[in-house]
Amino acid sequence: MLYTSESLEAVIEHLSRLPTIGRKTAQRIALYLLKQPREEVAALAQALVGMTERTHYCSVCQNITETDPCPICQSTKRDRSLVCVVEEPSDVLAVEKTNDYTGLYHVLGGVINPLEGVGPEELKVRELIQRVQNGVDEVILALNPNVEGEMTTLYLAKMLKPFEIKVTRIARGIPLGSELQFIDEATISRALEGRVTV
Repeated sequence: MLYTSESLEAVIEHLSRLPTIGRKTAQRIALYLLKQPREEVAALAQALVGMTERTHYCSVCQNITETDPCPICQSTKRDRSLVCVVEEPSDVLAVEKTNDYTGLYHVLGGVINPLEGVGPEELKVRELIQRVQNGVDEVILALNPNVEGEMTTLYLAKMLKPFEIKVTRIARGIPLGSELQFIDEATISRALEGRVTV
């Protein structure tokens, strides 16, 4: 039984399809938008449409951009001999926030996941191999430390081995501010393996 307007229900339905947005959150957002001035809601709608019309994937690194190549790939201040491989564009944003990495990126568009029918062919592996052939000295594999990320890391390391370049992975270990007693055994083992001299 419909207790509100059909148009409000349609907005709630669309919002609830977004990742991490359940029906209650979608309802709160829709009701909030309903209280906003018409111009604000129209500006939001226009921004969403504009985003889908203007953004695409960089032909070099596969990151989201409005220019091709993207600003990172165009930058003359970036170390072109270094490529950091990540799963999704959101990972590029996370690394960029550190202000510590000055190389280039390569976005795979996911990870190998046989249960969901995602193999290497569905990822941007061929494009990575082409980039390596054009003069890269080091590839940093910065994939999430889960089963799929590990499987993809091993696959990429194997694929990159014939090129005789340096292939590294980001360090794994205990997060800053946590206590050893609350850390799982696998994380402690990885932290011990990846220890560094102080």
